[in-house]
Amino acid sequence: MGFDLYRKWMEAWETRLTTRDENRVVRPLEWGFDWLADFVDAAGLRGVMERAGGSAGAAEAAMVAVNEAIVARSEEFYGYKKPTDFRLEERPPQLFPTNVRPETLKRDAELKQLAEDGRLPPAQFLRFTSPVRTPYPENDLANARWYPAPDTERRVQASEFRPTRPRRAMVVMPQWNADAFSHNALCRLFNRFGISALRLSKPFHDIRRPAEIERSDYAVSANIGRTIASVRQAVVDVRCCLDWLEAQGYEEFGILGTSLGSCYAFIASAHDRRLRVNAFNHASMAFGDVVWTGQSTRHIREGFEQAGLTQDQLYRLWMGISPVAYMRKFAEHAKKVLVIHAQYDLTFLPVYSEQVVRAFAEHEMDFVSKVLPCGHYTTGEFPYKFLDGWWLGSFVHGAFGE
Repeated sequence: MGFDLYRKWMEAWETRLTTRDENRVVRPLEWGFDWLADFVDAAGLRGVMERAGGSAGAAEAAMVAVNEAIVARSEEFYGYKKPTDFRLEERPPQLFPTNVRPETLKRDAELKQLAEDGRLPPAQFLRFTSPVRTPYPENDLANARWYPAPDTERRVQASEFRPTRPRRAMVVMPQWNADAFSHNALCRLFNRFGISALRLSKPFHDIRRPAEIERSDYAVSANIGRTIASVRQAVVDVRCCLDWLEAQGYEEFGILGTSLGSCYAFIASAHDRRLRVNAFNHASMAFGDVVWTGQSTRHIREGFEQAGLTQDQLYRLWMGISPVAYMRKFAEHAKKVLVIHAQYDLTFLPVYSEQVVRAFAEHEMDFVSKVLPCGHYTTGEFPYKFLDGWWLGSFVHGAFGE
């Protein structure tokens, strides 16, 4: 197959995958200052907010000012008070689908029937109240499926005692709109390497999703402030997971994020030096650029376009949740990094992923770059998912090994 033919075939396949869900909702622009009220007050921006109601231009200027304050005071914005209600909960796993395709609904029904019949083994989930609060109690109860690795701390070979090996753990964050089973196979793979894993449910995802929405729309939407608050909550929840892992005796930590999860993972790592091993599976520099140009976020862009916003404006309105704002902070501490992007990605355009690679090189980071010969959604299809999984697994194993 020639290069041009392969590219056209791949892009057609990618387009089919990104257009098969018919429950995407175009929502109107909302500024969402109320979602950031605590920070607005702490940053002394209440007066700016009060003037934001005068016009669209005033509201835009106010939100840009909030983003500038977030970047300048990011340690405060992404800071938190450690939860006091960590607990492990056992229950049968559920799918929590975000699409209404017949095959997905059938699988969901089968899993529920297995659980009802007592034929679905229970799983362990870490639960705690997120330090970042929203109007949705179900969203504020953080959830992370726990995959503890077999205890391999002490080994005796012949008559020689081998010193205790540090206990290692990964926090895993799947893609936007992931169901509750996404990335579980990676957690089991890490277990085979002696690495435990917490597969964290992102804000407004799976068990945390409010009943009023079918998809995880509130995580990324045309509500500017709510989207920022969702990133803040995700970053804080990651850091809370590290606190719990430390309390269990874990000493070395890593994070794996895919797509939206990679943005959350990057900002968490930039603000938490404990995250030494970092795998970013599809990455971009600017939150606004991805939402504006991505095929899978075209319905969100439509809401912005209806309000007369442009890509450049959105870039500034979401600067506080963009990796580009924290690249220097990320590079301040030694980290091992893997960044994977896809050659035919229509969701995270390659030009934006290549910016990430260049920035890592310019900051002289210890990183590895890999390029998949597929697109964003086709990464989850045969055979590309196995190549992606191999790169992720081997990197994490090697990075901890070193």
